[in-house]
Amino acid sequence: MSGSLSQPITAADRIVHTRAAIWRGDDDIALESVPVPPLRSGEVLVRVTLATVCGSDRHTVTGRRAQPCPSILGHETVGRIVAFGSDGELRSVDGRPLHLGQRVVWSETLPCGTCDRCRAGVSAKCRTVRKAGHEAFDSGWALSGGYAEHVLLPRGMPVAVVDDVIPDSLAAPAACATATVMAVIERATPVAGRRVVVIGAGMLGLTALAAAATADASSVTAVDPSDERRALAAQFGATAVLPSIADVEQCDVLIELSGNAAALQDGLRKLDVQGVAVFAGSVAPEGDIAVDPESVVRRHLSFFGVHNYEPRHLIQALDFLQRTKARFPWTDLVADPVPLDRIRSLLIEAPGTKPRYSIAP
Repeated sequence: MSGSLSQPITAADRIVHTRAAIWRGDDDIALESVPVPPLRSGEVLVRVTLATVCGSDRHTVTGRRAQPCPSILGHETVGRIVAFGSDGELRSVDGRPLHLGQRVVWSETLPCGTCDRCRAGVSAKCRTVRKAGHEAFDSGWALSGGYAEHVLLPRGMPVAVVDDVIPDSLAAPAACATATVMAVIERATPVAGRRVVVIGAGMLGLTALAAAATADASSVTAVDPSDERRALAAQFGATAVLPSIADVEQCDVLIELSGNAAALQDGLRKLDVQGVAVFAGSVAPEGDIAVDPESVVRRHLSFFGVHNYEPRHLIQALDFLQRTKARFPWTDLVADPVPLDRIRSLLIEAPGTKPRYSIAP
């Protein structure tokens, strides 16, 4: 994102306070009034229209995942631009000018753009990366998370414009789940004509199934112990649904999205010659994965990890959702939004079986 189309807002009409759900550790999550700082050059203020609850945020509040505290959580968010920090021209990742009122999503990661990793095209692993919904409240980027009425996007944050045909319930997960899957599929390429197995049929897994089917995989197998998730998988491109990886014969591409180390271990044994395994998200810390080097050599296997994604994957995610919105029942995956003051229950109580729950501040 570089420069803005709007005139700077004045002190008289600028937004000075907003409401946000601040997480202060354990299950302490409360709605509070938060100051909105004056916007600096290149910054954008977005009014949140919908934010979905990613499983990683549940892991944070239940102690399975470390994160700075206190903070405003939430990194799957869509909203409308309400203010810019200065005049000039800001553009989206695909080069479109940004203007007031536009509906946008933004990257989970804010890279520096200058370190060796950024220059090499691996901005997802920038040496000084900052992350939406992951920053400490006293870090200088207090309004980083989507469980709030407003989010402040710093200079350099990759932003993507959301076309009208994509509803909020699809757009918000694009900023994490869908874009991550785009990175996973890129790592697994080629997919066309190959046998793909996806372990885990949550939001990421269902998206991966749909992406593999759209990429013309010869077969797409979903593995999940849940009857409900397997039924969903059949609606998202799976040609076979199985309760256990033990029931799989062989595959060419293994995509692990369950966080289950035992399932991953068994899945690696199913890879055929020149098989590719892609691990995304976090593998549950229930034991090490054993890899036989001789087997890797003799079978010509390749293992890849994916964490975060590049700005191009955000654009690919929105394009993918637009192309497939009539083919797959995406809107069934996200529950109707509830008010912001109910975010604590969504994070703590896991109210049902939908892959995503959402708030609309």
